[in-house]
Amino acid sequence: MGNLIQIYHLQTISYTILSAGMQSYSNTYYSLFILISGNGTLKTNHETIHLMKGKCVIIPPNSPVEIHIADETLCYYQLTFNTIYLSEAHTPTSLFTSVRELRLLPFSQCNRLLEAIYRCRQTKDEHTVFEQHVRFQELILFIFEQNRTKPLQQSDRQSVEQSIQYLHNHFGKDWTVEQLAELAGVPKWSYSRIFKDITGQIPLYYLNSIRIEKAKQLLMTTNDRVFEISQSIGFNNEYYFNRRFKEHVGISPGQFRRSQSNNVRVFAPFLEDFFVALGITPIAQFSHSKWGKQDYLGLQDVPDIDVQYGKMEHLFHYKPTLIMLDAGIERWETCLHLNKLAPICHLNNPGEDWQSTLFKIADLTGKTAMMQDIITEYEDKVQRARKILGRSVYGQSVAFLRISAIGITLYAGPDCGYTGPILYRDLGLTPDPLVWKIPLNQRKAHLTSNQLQQLEADHLFITFDKQHSIYENEERTILTSSMWKNLRAVKRNCVYEVDFLTWMNYGILSHSKKIDDVLNVLG
Repeated sequence: MGNLIQIYHLQTISYTILSAGMQSYSNTYYSLFILISGNGTLKTNHETIHLMKGKCVIIPPNSPVEIHIADETLCYYQLTFNTIYLSEAHTPTSLFTSVRELRLLPFSQCNRLLEAIYRCRQTKDEHTVFEQHVRFQELILFIFEQNRTKPLQQSDRQSVEQSIQYLHNHFGKDWTVEQLAELAGVPKWSYSRIFKDITGQIPLYYLNSIRIEKAKQLLMTTNDRVFEISQSIGFNNEYYFNRRFKEHVGISPGQFRRSQSNNVRVFAPFLEDFFVALGITPIAQFSHSKWGKQDYLGLQDVPDIDVQYGKMEHLFHYKPTLIMLDAGIERWETCLHLNKLAPICHLNNPGEDWQSTLFKIADLTGKTAMMQDIITEYEDKVQRARKILGRSVYGQSVAFLRISAIGITLYAGPDCGYTGPILYRDLGLTPDPLVWKIPLNQRKAHLTSNQLQQLEADHLFITFDKQHSIYENEERTILTSSMWKNLRAVKRNCVYEVDFLTWMNYGILSHSKKIDDVLNVLG
């Protein structure tokens, strides 16, 4: 977590209506001029800026300005503020160091913040003063988000992709295609074409899809009224929300909520681990024709569905009320149309961030009270194991290999992948030098024959991936090669085979089982 080095303190806010002529300003603080209506010009010593509705201009301290009116009236907010630095080493925010126009999209959101700040201007009530401070910080954050510098050599497609991600995080705002295109810095005609190429939908239909998916979650997990939900996700009109919801889902929000009144019946392929940890048994579990099932979870009585070749329509018979998918689900074509069976909740955080995944699932299923006990139990287990291993294998190196019929994969260090964060970060084991050669943020690397011969780990954990095997045990043929037999760990009989789905998993129970496996052979 980064350290906050400065905060912005609002000094004054005023709303001005100029009806004629010219107005001069000079201030020892930063000034924001935000135009609500009318036309005019703002002049400084070196700049002349045309003013119109929605325009925002930042003026640094001690910069005299003149505002000239072109229409009958010009209406604008002026906010003055200063910067309070929290550390001795500081530099002014580059966004505010010169007179410049700032982008504010959607302007309706900016206007709501301005109205809230202005309402609080004369009160001395502690709560209202604090509310004004918070709303001003939201306005500054909004300005920062809208005026990020576009990276050099970023393509239009990358810019549109970034705007789509922004839309996922800010779906409650009022948006137009023009605003989204301007946010991305891409011409409108090109933006819509690229957007549809990426998502398969036009921008505003896609936005409504995001909102409806969020509404489904809120209808299932809260007691908020339909009107309150529609407001929170960006629909200002409840009737319009009801119409759009029924168009997307097939039933009204009220009918949908009533259909969810019983306990959640969940299907969450590759996420079952988290549900079991929270005491929830899924109605079905994933399986794979070559990998099998997650036997370590003890779900022998839960029906399974093959994610590779299975027919997902069979899931209909188990009547799911919620389907939860992580980012990795895109590789399985059979899972791409599950939204026809039940509401889908997508988890977008990296698999390595298992605590966020656990929290999201606990939050959706009303199990947040269990969170701290689960995490504390795991952390205590890590500390105990770390002490044991610190004595038993001090100075000895470790590596993890995934072996298949098409090659050998080495898994990365303490920050990435299924295994590195557990072996090297949690348990404090020493990675083989070859592990450090894997590029940063890359989870694994395929090893050539020459690279495999460079592997000098004292201990090897291995698992076998049967996916590419044409005949039984083809993935194990490497074990008979002289190249394999000459590895240091092989010669010393320090190679440990572990279960594939237990180790190729980001779940909390999976991680706990990995620790057990390590202690069994190294403790």
